[in-house]
Amino acid sequence: MSPEPPRNRLGDQSSPYLLQHAGNPVAWWPWGDEALAEARRRDVPILVSIGYATCYWCHVMERECFEDPRIAAVVNEHLVPIKVDREQRPDLDDVHMAACQIFTRLTEGRPSGGWPLNAFLHPHTLEPFFVGTYFPPHPMHGRPAFPDLVRGLSQAWRDRRDEVDAQASRIGSLVRAELAAPSARAALDLGLADAAIEGLIRHHDAAEGGFGGAPKFPQPVYLELLQSRPDDPRATAAVRRTLDRISVGGIHDHLGGGIHRYAVDGTWTVPHFEKMLYDQAQLAGVLATHLARHPDPWLERMLRRLVAYLEREMVEPDGCLRSAQDAEVDAREGASFVWTPEEIDASLPADDATFARRVFGLDAGPNFRDPHHPDDRPRSVLR
Repeated sequence: MSPEPPRNRLGDQSSPYLLQHAGNPVAWWPWGDEALAEARRRDVPILVSIGYATCYWCHVMERECFEDPRIAAVVNEHLVPIKVDREQRPDLDDVHMAACQIFTRLTEGRPSGGWPLNAFLHPHTLEPFFVGTYFPPHPMHGRPAFPDLVRGLSQAWRDRRDEVDAQASRIGSLVRAELAAPSARAALDLGLADAAIEGLIRHHDAAEGGFGGAPKFPQPVYLELLQSRPDDPRATAAVRRTLDRISVGGIHDHLGGGIHRYAVDGTWTVPHFEKMLYDQAQLAGVLATHLARHPDPWLERMLRRLVAYLEREMVEPDGCLRSAQDAEVDAREGASFVWTPEEIDASLPADDATFARRVFGLDAGPNFRDPHHPDDRPRSVLR
């Protein structure tokens, strides 16, 4: 009988994300006064690691770093690690995401962010002095190895405390200024809406729909704004083109219904396979509004299957809604949504399989290779 995995202080939490990490050898704390007091007692930096339950890259970093006892030992020795669920604590996520964008703008020349979000805080002021997203277990893609980063920051904390204090103070001041900056007040008149619509039309991709290039997000709020001008043929055409291209692309789950979070390319072909409740809800409204004005059997089928997907997979027995569906299956991104020709042949009668391979593009060759598992056989997203 295998021994029980180590437990940390997350085992009694209600967050699905924190519970995913409850068996890590990292000595995680939930956010709270006890964790902050422990960091001050030990006089060590705080690691605030933020993510959410269906985040693929969060799973990757957990497998590569937080489940590795050797890396966990480095973290536990040098830091007080705190896990935060961004869906439970959007306030903490907002603060530390602002810090990440400020820090990357200062160090890389452009702001960036994402999850997992890893912020290293001064234990006494709670100001961040180093912030990033995913870090690998070994140096790769221009990113430092996570254990090396932890050791380096810990050494800076011990040996160059004045520099750490100064950097934390600077970033903290910039974060406070950004979060406290009053929003400019402007009249929300029709002129502002018209200007926004003109901007969307200028940025509309006339060939593939949507706005701008890769990665492509559905951005249904933009489509809703365009739909507020039903008498403008340019706005109607932009909505129709976007819905048409999404509907045939790989971002649309042609078997299960619904849409994935975004496409990594400019043609809606290869998605990030996570499915978000808010995307389904907003796109359903856009589709319904469009169909009320412009009946279309194909888009109606897409809408009906989207709603069927929500009812089948996103509603709990008590009527509560699930917020998202995971992108990962058996440690593979989107494994339920990619196919080989042989799998199509094994699933359908011969004539139907031949038809399906042609319609869904498998005859043209694979369009998906898992970047994290380059030795895996290339497969196809159905589009």
